[in-house]
Amino acid sequence: MLIRKARMADVESMHQLINECAAQGLMLARSRSMLYETIREFTVIEIEGQVVGTGALHVIWEDLAEIRALALASDWRGKGLGRKLVEALMEEARELGLPRVFALTYQLDFFLACGFREVPMETLPHKVWKECINCPKFPNCDEYAVIIELNEGGR
Repeated sequence: MLIRKARMADVESMHQLINECAAQGLMLARSRSMLYETIREFTVIEIEGQVVGTGALHVIWEDLAEIRALALASDWRGKGLGRKLVEALMEEARELGLPRVFALTYQLDFFLACGFREVPMETLPHKVWKECINCPKFPNCDEYAVIIELNEGGR
């Protein structure tokens, strides 16, 4: 297993993983365009030359980043890879000097198991919502907001 930064050649695999999960109602879909434009934010899990997981760390402001587009191939779920990917993204946040990481998710139990805590959406800064205007579910978001403080015991 290799956890590494995504490359352009990974986009088709990432797109397929993310949109398969979205079709199952596990997350929101992403376009190829979005993946190409934000490729530097993405990390992938590669096993035997195949991308089986992906996720992004999107910096919001000097003290806050978001984990987004976290997806695993169905055959690899429940094996601890999602947690490893979240840990890699949180380590990247630490290296950048970011004290807090949040996620908007349908997978509340997973993020709670990773050390995040649920918070009311309205407690997140307004900068978080700048991209929500393009979401098909706006303004009726049904995701959970979770956050972790990396400088206060966050892994």
